[in-house]
Amino acid sequence: MASSQDQTLPSRPHQGDQGENGNPPSKNAVKKAAKEKEKAEKAAKRQEQERQQKEQAQASDTAKHLYGELPSVSDTPSKQAFSELAELYDAKEDQEVTVDARIHNARVQSAKLAFLVLREEAHTIQAVIVEGGPNKISRQMVKWCGGINSESIVRATGLVKQPKEPVTSTSISNFELHVEKLYMISEAAQMLPVQVKDCMRAPPLSDDSKEEPETDSQGLPVVSLNARLNNRVLDGRTAANQAIFQLQGGVSNLFIEFMNHNRFTWINSSRFAGAATEGGAGVFEIKYFDTKAYLTQSPQFFKQMAIAMDMKRVCEIGPVFRAENSNTHRHLTEFTGLDFEMVIKNDYHEVLSFGEQLMLYIIRNLQERAEFKRLTRVVEQVFPGAGDFKLPTGDEALRLRFADAVKLLNENNIEAGEFDDLSTTQEKALGRIMREKYDTDFYTIDKYPSAVRPFYTMPDASDPRVSNSYDFFMRGQEIMSGAQRIHDYNQLCERMRNNDPPLDPLSEGFRHYTEAFKYGCAPHGGGGLGLNRILQFYLGLPDIRFATLFPRDPGRLAP
Repeated sequence: MASSQDQTLPSRPHQGDQGENGNPPSKNAVKKAAKEKEKAEKAAKRQEQERQQKEQAQASDTAKHLYGELPSVSDTPSKQAFSELAELYDAKEDQEVTVDARIHNARVQSAKLAFLVLREEAHTIQAVIVEGGPNKISRQMVKWCGGINSESIVRATGLVKQPKEPVTSTSISNFELHVEKLYMISEAAQMLPVQVKDCMRAPPLSDDSKEEPETDSQGLPVVSLNARLNNRVLDGRTAANQAIFQLQGGVSNLFIEFMNHNRFTWINSSRFAGAATEGGAGVFEIKYFDTKAYLTQSPQFFKQMAIAMDMKRVCEIGPVFRAENSNTHRHLTEFTGLDFEMVIKNDYHEVLSFGEQLMLYIIRNLQERAEFKRLTRVVEQVFPGAGDFKLPTGDEALRLRFADAVKLLNENNIEAGEFDDLSTTQEKALGRIMREKYDTDFYTIDKYPSAVRPFYTMPDASDPRVSNSYDFFMRGQEIMSGAQRIHDYNQLCERMRNNDPPLDPLSEGFRHYTEAFKYGCAPHGGGGLGLNRILQFYLGLPDIRFATLFPRDPGRLAP
């Protein structure tokens, strides 16, 4: 029972009845609160109605089992057969196929009809989703399919049909896919940093990104090289890029075929060195536990040491590192080298001829094999120079001496010195002259001046001012440098000491290399080809970065 004192205390107002400073709420505040309450109630009612409508739509959806998220993968082995889009060029009418592909484009034509373009590598096909049919495809399915984000990966099952007219916007023009089932495997984000379809058009050729237009003459977005490389995963999905890197694999495989046929031994040399062995310039220094190490500029020394091991013919494919601050269209700080070295029996031209036959084998097979021809045509749609690489007729490469190359330049009013190295400008000019005069984009130059070659290059016995060395060119740009190497220990040490700057053959960085010749070594020579450059110049690409999956240059370390 309450005391009389408790009964005399004033009552505390309810919290909800108070306004600001503890005063009762104003009439406006009361009206505002009532409106907010009414608004919340309407929103809740609307959400409930939408939920009920969605449930009713789902209940009436006759095709809900035919689309949506892909059912969880079972641990039980499945016998379902899958096709690739590349196989559908020769498909049969009404053939049922299941493909996993990306959505290149999706659009709803009407409530009853949607179109998709499915893409796999460089191949595309139109897919049609129509309401009704034997599977009772619903309007909900039509709407869902037409709203899928571009670049999503889907699994589509359907019947191959011939369209009334060829589909000109897809690579498979004589067939389309009438979808019966469509499931989402991996959904792509709605907003992408670059559109793959924009990357499919030719890039701007300006070296200055500030001068690159945002749109082309037709008002379509222009994607710069820098933007492409920053978004390489998306850019790499274009048909041209798919073809470029399949061709790159083709060049590597052709190199392997030729080396295996000629009984070369495959080696895998180290990319670490304890000293900056090839003169010190252009070498990356790295931390190697508690000491310094360097990334090798080439496998040159290791190839020669393998020859000294009595491996008569050796080759390898691997990365090459050059710490050169060159921001040009043909230089990288890391590229892939195709290297070979072989014993000489009679004359160093054995090696030069072997290298020439190697390149003729690679280029001719790129031009003649059906799959490589098809891939080249794909690249040609973006880079028109891809299909016009010229080779000399016959079985021999065009070869000229360095002195004759200088003479050709001078005859065409391009000044060049007999004992000076050729500049990039001179090399390109010579390439134009060779194409016009001899109708070839591939040629070799022999007998370079000794002063412009590395210390291990064998001088010409009759004139030491020139050397037994050579370079290979495609479209007037170097793709390989090679030579006969000095195999005599005393001659090599003398050449190193007379080098500019002098090199110590007994230093820790050179000792193991020079000692290999102290124990006896057969005469030998070889060369190193740049895979990226071969691809760039064969296809006429404007920049070596287009021929490199993840290029590294002085300004790029990612992605």
